[in-house]
Amino acid sequence: MQKRHIGDRTVSAIGLGAMPLSTKTDRPSPADAEAVVHAALDAGVTLIDTADAYSHDEAEFGHNESVVAAALASYGSGAADVLVATKGGHTRRGSDWGLDGTPAYLRRACEASLRRLGVEAIGLYQLHRPDPDTPWEESMGALRSLADDGLVQMVGISNADVAQIDVARSIVGPALVSVQNQFSPGWRFSADEVSHCAAHGLAFLPWSPFGGVSAAGSLDATAPAFSAVAEELGVSVYQVTLAWHLAQSDAVIPIPGASRPASIVDSAAAAHLQLSPDQLARLNA
Repeated sequence: MQKRHIGDRTVSAIGLGAMPLSTKTDRPSPADAEAVVHAALDAGVTLIDTADAYSHDEAEFGHNESVVAAALASYGSGAADVLVATKGGHTRRGSDWGLDGTPAYLRRACEASLRRLGVEAIGLYQLHRPDPDTPWEESMGALRSLADDGLVQMVGISNADVAQIDVARSIVGPALVSVQNQFSPGWRFSADEVSHCAAHGLAFLPWSPFGGVSAAGSLDATAPAFSAVAEELGVSVYQVTLAWHLAQSDAVIPIPGASRPASIVDSAAAAHLQLSPDQLARLNA
């Protein structure tokens, strides 16, 4: 498995987005969810992205973190090198999503995540999304305090623009190591953030990396070249999509979601896929 860096940690170039293990209407059983996480680790994945708000509704808040923790525990010592990245700042009221980026809430959320994950310090703790009712500087100060107090080892932000990244850098300092934004063949609006992260030594974790991929497994009209390249190479269009992500910058670490072992095994194989300059040029067009 190709390796990349988040702060001072070396992780697999492809991570696992654990969200589908909790939010899908037909989500996997506990045993099947465990099998997905174990398949990811068997394939060399050492980064798992979760969040406290990934659940069907408010009544089972924290479900995804608990699923991930249980799967890692049952895998045994082989999971010791896995970096678990979780998030706080999203709330749930019933099945509706809300936001709370206040320092008091983020500390409570972090402490609850620590308990569910069963760790003394969270490897990577990310603000899930800016809260328009809380000044960004206050939320960043809260993240800095969590790092200073040893509750988290590293800090990340999500759904942030370049200006917000720079404010975070100035407040959080070296504890800030990553940005997680939507980015995909069908959604390239975070290209500036990708470049900014690369220039400042921050990892960029694209969420929804398959944006534009149809249910049939081929990319829609926004990026038809991806299907053509997949046919040329004899691999899935998903592998081509992830290889395209990796080719954007050494800072990029995609975190594809999976609810079946076969899906994450296929995604992990993208770390070995080489795109030719011609193929990459066609995909970037």
